[in-house]
Amino acid sequence: MATDTLKSDTGAGGAAGHTFRRLLLDNGALSALVVLLVAMSLLSGDFLTTQNLLNIGVQAAVTAILAFGVTFVIVSAGIDLSVGSVAALSATVLAWTATSAGLPVWLAVVLAVATGAACGFVNGALVSYGKLPPFIATLAMLSIARGLSLVVSQGKPIDFPEPVSVLGDTLGGWLPVPVLVMVVMGLIAALILARTYIGRSMYAIGGNEEAARLSGLRVKRQKLAIYALSGLFAAVAGIVLASRLTSAQPQAAQGYELDAIAAVVIGGASLAGGVGKASGTLIGALILAVLRNGLNLLSVSAFWQQVVIGVVIALAVLLDTLRRKAGSGAAAPGGSSAAPGSPGSGRGGAVKFAVAALCVAVVVGGVSYFNSGSSGGSTKVGMSLSTLNNPFFVQMKAGAQAEAEKAGVDLTVTDAQNDASQQANQLQNFTSSGMKSIIVNPVDSDAAGPAVRGANKADIPVVAADRGVNDARTATLVASDNVAGGRLAAEALAEKLGGRGSIVILQGTAGTSASRERGAGFAEGLKAYPGIKVVAEQPADFDRTKGLDVMTNLLQSHPGITGVFAENDEMALGAVKALGGRAGKSVSVVGFDGTPDGLKAVTAGTLYASVAQQPKELGRIAVQNAVKAAKGERIDDMVKVPVKVVTGKNVADFS
Repeated sequence: MATDTLKSDTGAGGAAGHTFRRLLLDNGALSALVVLLVAMSLLSGDFLTTQNLLNIGVQAAVTAILAFGVTFVIVSAGIDLSVGSVAALSATVLAWTATSAGLPVWLAVVLAVATGAACGFVNGALVSYGKLPPFIATLAMLSIARGLSLVVSQGKPIDFPEPVSVLGDTLGGWLPVPVLVMVVMGLIAALILARTYIGRSMYAIGGNEEAARLSGLRVKRQKLAIYALSGLFAAVAGIVLASRLTSAQPQAAQGYELDAIAAVVIGGASLAGGVGKASGTLIGALILAVLRNGLNLLSVSAFWQQVVIGVVIALAVLLDTLRRKAGSGAAAPGGSSAAPGSPGSGRGGAVKFAVAALCVAVVVGGVSYFNSGSSGGSTKVGMSLSTLNNPFFVQMKAGAQAEAEKAGVDLTVTDAQNDASQQANQLQNFTSSGMKSIIVNPVDSDAAGPAVRGANKADIPVVAADRGVNDARTATLVASDNVAGGRLAAEALAEKLGGRGSIVILQGTAGTSASRERGAGFAEGLKAYPGIKVVAEQPADFDRTKGLDVMTNLLQSHPGITGVFAENDEMALGAVKALGGRAGKSVSVVGFDGTPDGLKAVTAGTLYASVAQQPKELGRIAVQNAVKAAKGERIDDMVKVPVKVVTGKNVADFS
């Protein structure tokens, strides 16, 4: 009777409202996504447009496909840290077999997918039969797959075959194919989890592995299949990613495994196993994409974006935790537990939902207001830098911002974190947010092409800074000549050594154009000095700490070296630290970039020379030309910023 009375009192409208409220309260990730959509729509007029929403779908696609595979593993109480590297390896195998090996494209695709599944199968074997913890087994595969990707590609991007590149295009000129692939893979994942024997096995193993084994389930065999499925989904994600970039990047998808795991957990899965679904994973991936897209549109500083994303992820999971606790039933008056749909639990959940929604809105709105990367002018210019984890590009940003403030330009600076896919997303966001012009410092010249072509179609002029863009139209290229700089470095080091000696080379991040060009210029310049022998070449990823470690290792096998060439100052400073008292005395070190720390070392005599590129000047000139291009003024196709070798004799002129 009480139920009948409640139904009659509620009415159709009340029932619908109650149902919607329960839908949100019972799905913490969905609630967080709704809050984010509303907050971003209110904060940015460019957010809620068809083109931008399609951009979000494209930007979520790769993470979502990876995350669907990771969902299988997490539901079964495992973890897979290798999916990003497996994605890169699979794409590299496809590109290499279809181009260098000359195999038919369809067979190359089969081999790429098989490569992903094989990597997952090995993970499963190590976990099931090798008794390795999933964390260790997949961490090992992360390194193995990434290394094989670099070996196959020789550290260089490989052009993707045209028939497969359509996966990165659009249908009818507006519907992105990556979104369709994401939906198809999501439906397959949902079907596997809900309707198949192996799906039920995942939940059984994750819920209680020992009970599953005692009930007759062949746990070891099931784990082989589960990890193989994760690898297969990773291969598909890698193919979609490479299709978007029109090239297979050996360093692609670095760190994507963390995004994939975050998407699964945000979507309601438990790392303890036994809980999770494909729809929740999709929502988790969309939350991450909405955050990054919205923060770009709001001109939030690249540094603060990391803070906001971390806080909102924590709030999303916290909301879901609160919902679960409310649903599990606090004791109600009279000794009964409050059911999830009871009025008491609904009111308590609604309050928690409102608090969480307010927190999300305050975090996003507050940071976007107080920490905007914009200078508040009328001409909107977007600038995507390859990384801000390098003093050279930090100085380039400083020069650009100073010029923007002087000219009254609204400049938004983003950090691609050396991820070509993330940079493509940022350029798409700039295009859809009405920028008058765009400055891009490409992570990779080939991979930036498709996104720049999108700006070309929108009639937005693009200025390339420091590195050019291939297969796309740019208004101008503002750059120093990396090849010429490499030659100058070779000449300076050779003259210091008197034309004789043994040297080592510390290379930058494999696959980047800066590393290739500087290395090629140095090798070309060294041909004039046959008395100098290169005894070792090793990558240190443009990083000071890695430069220290690699140089320390090289000194064990080559203690008698007399010279070092590092492809940037950060690695050179690491080498100086490893050499200790030998630096500047028995061993001459030459760096590249002319950063403040590098120039200090030149002044101190520990670094013999640095090829100075004047990054602040480069950033300043890039903004000048971007403003001219936005106004339709004529600019030169190429603007050269001079490079100079800085030694102790002329360092005062640069310091």
